[in-house]
Amino acid sequence: MTTKPKARKFRIRRSADIVHQATGQQGADDAHAPGERPEGTSQDAARSGDVSSAREMSVSQSIDDIRREGLTGRQLRMARRVAQKHGLAPTSDFDAIRLLRAKGIDPFQRSSILQLVADDEQPGDGDMVPAKGRDVDAQRVQLPQTVPAQTMLPSTHLSPADRRGEEIMRIQRDIGRRRRRKLLLLFTRLAAFVFLPTVLAGYYYYNVATPMYSTKSEFLILSADGGGAGGMGGFKLPSQFATGQDAIATQSYLMSKDAMLRLDRDVGFREHFSQPWIDPIQRLDADASNEEAYKLYKKYMKIGYDPTEGVLRMEVSTADPEVSAEFSRKLINYAEERVDELSRRKREDAVESSTASLEQAKEERREAQRQLVAMQEGSVLDPEGEIANIRSLIGNVELQLQEKQLALNTQMNNARPNSARVEALTSEIGVLQRELSKQRARLTDATEESASLASQTADIQMAQADLLTADMVLQAALEAQRMSTSEANKQVRYLTVSVKPLASQDASYPRAFENTILAFLVFAGIYLMISLTASILREQVSS
Repeated sequence: MTTKPKARKFRIRRSADIVHQATGQQGADDAHAPGERPEGTSQDAARSGDVSSAREMSVSQSIDDIRREGLTGRQLRMARRVAQKHGLAPTSDFDAIRLLRAKGIDPFQRSSILQLVADDEQPGDGDMVPAKGRDVDAQRVQLPQTVPAQTMLPSTHLSPADRRGEEIMRIQRDIGRRRRRKLLLLFTRLAAFVFLPTVLAGYYYYNVATPMYSTKSEFLILSADGGGAGGMGGFKLPSQFATGQDAIATQSYLMSKDAMLRLDRDVGFREHFSQPWIDPIQRLDADASNEEAYKLYKKYMKIGYDPTEGVLRMEVSTADPEVSAEFSRKLINYAEERVDELSRRKREDAVESSTASLEQAKEERREAQRQLVAMQEGSVLDPEGEIANIRSLIGNVELQLQEKQLALNTQMNNARPNSARVEALTSEIGVLQRELSKQRARLTDATEESASLASQTADIQMAQADLLTADMVLQAALEAQRMSTSEANKQVRYLTVSVKPLASQDASYPRAFENTILAFLVFAGIYLMISLTASILREQVSS
């Protein structure tokens, strides 16, 4: 059995320039697998340098044991750098860990890492070495020798990582300082433009504002039902189509300047709101114009109309509850008078028109009656009867004449007619013929003083027809007047108070909490709008 000869192990220490070159090629070495070394410079550098003693190369564990630990590439690179800073020349990353552990140095301890960062700032490790010094080191003969123990002192220079951390901390502190300053400015602006006005508004509503007492009332407009008295006593509730226009007109009148001036003349509206114990904001100046008084009137007189129910709701607010109730009663009286005026004009127009038509029909009938009477006075009372009598007389005469002629013919047919009888019959026939001619003349001819009976009959018939027409017109006028009167009664409007105005015991205004919250929202909205506008303008200008 043969055994391998044992040889003494020597470790060649790299010089400063070789260490520098190896440090520059660290990125290339990291690209290789752990334990492998690039060819060329690294091998040449490993052949030159100082030789360590065999005692320093005593191994506590083999490289295979270190491989089985499963170290990461970052830990291996860190171990190589720590070995280089301690002046060691490992052949691989695993060999660097072995050498450091042999020297009693933990490559992954925090103090070793801090020494590594501190040494980066020293010249010769990471800084450029003058060319002259590199030439001297290259010409120097490096013999194998032991590496003396070096004492690593903390460096006064910070590593790049520490500098980056310090810069980041300084930036974060600056950002925090600017944020605190911006927050302080924000709260200052909010306090000046939002919180302070809100506090002032709340102080006014809670301590300064004069309490106002409101009186509420409701009334509606009814229309008369001409169909007779029913369950509602001849009245029916108005729909939005029946009395909607009257209700809207009444509402407009009560909210008009005319109603304000009338209320001022009757119960002293301006005088009440000009009293000195009312706060200055709600007080009306004694010499204020009508427009200023009207603005205050619209503020404290609220009238609403509900078209679905046909109800008018009114709320009157004053500094005295009794005065508020008195104002409400006066306004209701004004509304009732206005409703009467609106319906009276329509009723009067309809009745006047029907009355005029009836008077005209009566006058026309009187005229037709007078004409008929005048015609009847100037002629026979009954022209048609007279004509009938004449015709009857003519018929009788013709009948007698025919009998006489028949008798005469009979006598004449005798062989020996009676002369006396013949003469008598001839005389009677002559008389009858003359009478017949006379009656026919009366029927056809007109006398010198009057027209014929047929013409008089036609005139009288026309007068009677005119009289009949006048009677029909008069009857229609009477019916129209009756209908107009009935419709006019239906057009009557009545104002009925469903909720009477009563004086209030507690003040209704101001609503301090609601008004304060509203003031806060208003001021916050104004501030937000101005801030957004300024930000947008600043962004547009800076872009």
